[in-house]
Amino acid sequence: MIARLFGLARPFLFALAPEDAHDATLVSLEHGLHPRAPQDVGAALHTFIFGLDFPNPVGIAAGFDKDARVPDAVLKMGCGFAEIGTVTPRPQGGNAKPRIFRLVADSAVINRLGFNNGGHQAALARLEARSGLPGIVGVNIGANKDSADRIADYVAGIETFAHLASYFTVNISSPNTPGLRDLQAAEALDDLLTQVMAARDRKVAAGHPRRAIVVKIAPDLTEDELQQTVGQLVAHKVDGIAVSNTTLSRAGLTVRNASETGGLSGRPLFRRSTIMLARVYQKTEGKIPLIGIGGIDDGAAAVEKIKAGASLIQLYTGLIYAGPGLIPRIMDTLQSACVDAGVTSIEQLRGTTAAAWAAKQIDD
Repeated sequence: MIARLFGLARPFLFALAPEDAHDATLVSLEHGLHPRAPQDVGAALHTFIFGLDFPNPVGIAAGFDKDARVPDAVLKMGCGFAEIGTVTPRPQGGNAKPRIFRLVADSAVINRLGFNNGGHQAALARLEARSGLPGIVGVNIGANKDSADRIADYVAGIETFAHLASYFTVNISSPNTPGLRDLQAAEALDDLLTQVMAARDRKVAAGHPRRAIVVKIAPDLTEDELQQTVGQLVAHKVDGIAVSNTTLSRAGLTVRNASETGGLSGRPLFRRSTIMLARVYQKTEGKIPLIGIGGIDDGAAAVEKIKAGASLIQLYTGLIYAGPGLIPRIMDTLQSACVDAGVTSIEQLRGTTAAAWAAKQIDD
């Protein structure tokens, strides 16, 4: 039924400009026009990390719900968690349109949105309105493009949402805000994490729950850069690492608008992001939970992310092409993978192919 309904809706959505189609999707979700599926799909898919009990490891990545408009709809569609943002202290319009491009032949998207969002206060009002409702809802925080002190913007995110966020993701890896990725360099990252962790500690001292800090990194780091970045993340005892954001690489693309500037997501990102995921898993010795992101458009890809080292997975572009039926299909495949492997928990599959993935070459 879900697949049939999406099949009917897809020609309409694809006739719209990508950004208009996305907003139409959000409006539909706001009005409850979405499939419903249970979050809790069996004990095998329960994942306990960050002090949180995830009913399943599948979530929708940041960028889908920038302004906290539909976190509960995301959960009702069967996701084990939602993540809103990236949200910045002040509202900003982002880059000039057009700024999203479908690469249909490659099941991919290029975007150069530039953290367009309504700012902290707009998202805060929506999250406060749902306060007390069940479900894990993370908050992805970023910095305004014209900020004089970007680290202060991240600190402001912690201070604003500490009483509501289930966890935080610190986004320092978008390619669409000039200079943002420089925060992944060792010295800048050390300063950022020192201040972010201190802000978290202050909120805990004031009586707020201790919220996990996840840092989202780029898939385009060199091996030396990755080593330094991960070294800082380990030294500061971050709670998790999200691997990865979109890529600037255009390896393997076939469509004409592949030359558009911006970050590439979707199927072509799967190999690069999964190799990076596995290398981070090895560098952290599997001791830090990882969120695997990039190119998940079927159940097999989801299983591979977990085997490469992910505790949780997130998808977005795959939903554009496969529709919401992708979520229950992934659940079915994850459960089947557990049965086939003779394990009782999906966590027992984590990292089982990390060495093989880490040894692969990234195609540039």
